[in-house]
Amino acid sequence: MPRLLTYNVHRCVGVDRKLDLARIVGVIAEHEPDIVCLQELDVGRARTGYVDQAQAIADGLAMTFHFHAAMRVEAEQYGDAVLTLRPERLVKSGPLPSIRGVPGLEPRGAIWAAIDFDGVELNVINTHLGLVPREQRLQAAALVGSDWLGHPDCVGPTLLTGDFNATSVTRPYQTLARRLADCQRSLGLKPSVKTFPSSFPAIRIDHCFTSPELRVTAVKAPFSPLARMASDHLPLIVDFEIRAP
Repeated sequence: MPRLLTYNVHRCVGVDRKLDLARIVGVIAEHEPDIVCLQELDVGRARTGYVDQAQAIADGLAMTFHFHAAMRVEAEQYGDAVLTLRPERLVKSGPLPSIRGVPGLEPRGAIWAAIDFDGVELNVINTHLGLVPREQRLQAAALVGSDWLGHPDCVGPTLLTGDFNATSVTRPYQTLARRLADCQRSLGLKPSVKTFPSSFPAIRIDHCFTSPELRVTAVKAPFSPLARMASDHLPLIVDFEIRAP
């Protein structure tokens, strides 16, 4: 049964403020996911020792990966990645809309890979939305629009995941939940599985949305001492089946 793990890794800096990439690899490896969607990766940035974190984590897990730099400053990059053990291809990566005139907003983007599960291609879109509600509404509208979920190539089993910085009562969440099913609501989980902050998870902002071709069988967030320390988010783990066509 396929397993997805989505994880905001906070540039591999833990709640103890230590930069430790091996901890992130350890948290992920323990759960043996087929697909890993990561947010907040540094690539070639001075603040994290110029390491290509996407490459290093993929190497540590013996996975292939695709990285999208939502932000570039000269040689330094920051963004999101999709990693997998399965045959895969990059379909698309690109920016999401932002709003002007608000200081401190980071550029945001999404990355879409098609991953082969025994001859069936699964569309996986990983994203990290902004912090301002108006910005999030634009970004959610873009994700359900013709560039992403509404794209002619986005057919069949599809999964949208990442850090949406939005709880289930917000309009951006509702825009997405009208298009795809929230995996936790599919299971009727009460209380819901929360991932932030990692030391005492009280908020549900990391989500996974699925198309009707997928049947979610389990959702969890590991609460081990390592997971609570390695990042300010816990990973969200989703087990699912791909329904026979």
